[in-house]
Amino acid sequence: MTDRFGKLVVVLLALAFTFHRAVGGQDNAQDKKPLDPAAWGKNHAGQAVPEFLHGDECLFCHRNTIGATWQKNAHGVTVRQREDAAELTPLIKTNAAVAKLDGEIEYFLGSRHYVRFLKKDGYGKFALLNARVVLGADKKAERWLEADKPAWDKARFADSCTGCHATGIDAKTRAFAAFGLDCYACHGNVSLDHTNDTSLMLLSKKNRTGKEIVTSICAQCHLRGDGGAAKSKSTGLPYPNNFIAGDNLFQDFQVDWKRADDAKLNAGDRHVWRNVRDVAVNDESTTCLNCHQAHAADPAAATQKHRRLPRSPICFDCHSQEEGQFKQVRKYEVKSALCEY
Repeated sequence: MTDRFGKLVVVLLALAFTFHRAVGGQDNAQDKKPLDPAAWGKNHAGQAVPEFLHGDECLFCHRNTIGATWQKNAHGVTVRQREDAAELTPLIKTNAAVAKLDGEIEYFLGSRHYVRFLKKDGYGKFALLNARVVLGADKKAERWLEADKPAWDKARFADSCTGCHATGIDAKTRAFAAFGLDCYACHGNVSLDHTNDTSLMLLSKKNRTGKEIVTSICAQCHLRGDGGAAKSKSTGLPYPNNFIAGDNLFQDFQVDWKRADDAKLNAGDRHVWRNVRDVAVNDESTTCLNCHQAHAADPAAATQKHRRLPRSPICFDCHSQEEGQFKQVRKYEVKSALCEY
């Protein structure tokens, strides 16, 4: 009886501690001395892209788990070959000017709200069509932007998009090793020995991936900012210079942390800025993966975990603070000058 009572006390104390952190100011972050985000780890800025394992090799073991749903995952559809996106092909015909380029379009960029069009432009490079289509709730063409004079831009994808829509980018040539997001983008340059010891794989269940590493991995793409708010110190580009999962992103990637408090920023992007700053600067423990499942195919399932977490100030970026109205989510439109939407 005494042992059971002791265990109950421990559980209650743990819950009280969690509640204190959630409601009482997230570990009293205001009383902490800010961390130097660049103080730990290493980086590969300016170095050559390594010979990494490609997703096709990973699928040998993961074809029935991750592979089965990857083409429905938001990360998996950042860029798709035309033959893998039959539902997007009819969009081309909805604009007469774009339809004239039908034979040139080889890849699609995006799929949720906007779709853009790509074609190969040499090894590891894409040309990006200036015209783009806005999708309605039925995933059909709602309207077109800049479609009066569609033209191929040979620099735009390499200068702005490739860092988050391709894998293994050479900062000097701006050519990518693989289109879309390969496993390497989040799991890094893994050893083949991970097949016998999964603790060697970053983000695996047996790998105790530190919060700083997790945040760097997610922030490499999701911490986007226009006007120089987030850019590589060594290249000036709006994406990291040869970031490899496990690196310290902030040794080369410079960010303006004031964005986290920018009331003009849409709620979705501000939420990302705040969370990354909480971990990298304020030494908080909650990372993106505490709330989001990166491999989930269904968007609702991807955020299912966050419903089970204690409430904290960051929740109110999206949820209502009114008494009894927490389930009401603020409506907002995600906008990005960098991504041109």
